[in-house]
Amino acid sequence: MSPQAGTVAWEMPTGAPHAAILGLGVHRAKRVVPNADVIAAIDSSDEWIQQRSGIKERRWVGPEETLESMALAACEQALAHADIDPAQIDAIVVATCTHTMQTPALAAKLAHLLGTQAPAAFDISAACAGFCHALSLGSDMVRAGTARHVLVVGAELLSEMTSKTDRSTAFIFGDGAGAVVVGPSETPGIGPVVWGSDGEQYDAIRQSTDWREVLADEHPVMPHIAMDGATVFRWASFEMAKVAAATLDRTGISVEDIDLFIPHQANMRIIDAMARAMKLPEHVRIARDIAEQGNTSAASVPLALGRMYEDGTAKSGDIALLIAFGAGLSYAAQVVRIP
Repeated sequence: MSPQAGTVAWEMPTGAPHAAILGLGVHRAKRVVPNADVIAAIDSSDEWIQQRSGIKERRWVGPEETLESMALAACEQALAHADIDPAQIDAIVVATCTHTMQTPALAAKLAHLLGTQAPAAFDISAACAGFCHALSLGSDMVRAGTARHVLVVGAELLSEMTSKTDRSTAFIFGDGAGAVVVGPSETPGIGPVVWGSDGEQYDAIRQSTDWREVLADEHPVMPHIAMDGATVFRWASFEMAKVAAATLDRTGISVEDIDLFIPHQANMRIIDAMARAMKLPEHVRIARDIAEQGNTSAASVPLALGRMYEDGTAKSGDIALLIAFGAGLSYAAQVVRIP
């Protein structure tokens, strides 16, 4: 006869009081592609692209670069920065929407290549909001006790999924990867997440063609990213400011308390509109990595943080608000302390 419910004591793990980012690594694709290289195919101009998006150039993969190689390079840097041995990693979470193998997960391959000791390894798909989703998962794991160190990765190879003749998207996307090591902390380092989705506008950003339709075509071609730019612009410019305010409120701080604003690098006009709607103080430094990198989806937030860290704009101990939005329309935001 089975014991009655509640009579058996379960052993439950206990985690760290807080979680924090311990190390950061980024990899930018090697090929620099200026606007001049994309305008002919879309009958456009450098001026039009910069006015519309703020993008001057983007990074695309060079010879022998792959999604895997970019993610691996970012992970190795993050581990070195955190002074964490791969064997100490208990879980790897990769945010990506451009891993063309539905299974196995890219995270499992990275776990092997890094020399880890059989960690949990899985991918998530939340498009451009993926890194902030994965960062929250990593923080929750550390605080719950299911992992002590989590490697959180955002990696995208978007140049292969971009139509070079689609005037609305051909100039936008780039390739790259970013990674952070999340681990235990005695003081708060990663704040509570505010996340969600607006499924009513599910198809505002989408894959152009279902894979079954692709395979049924006599001359199959790789699907590309399609987007209703006007819808996304209106939604992100105003709704994300509300999410940012909710995130600060849930964290228990004000806009005056943050040093850095690191939004998803989707469009410079959206970034500026969000900053105005949030009434950001003048002392807040804003990430504008999109000008040289393009939109790298799940990799954009860590890449933007990496640029600010490299040029001295972000300093150890700074308080940063991270916020991202993407297909779904999904979104996520949290406050973090710079390692």
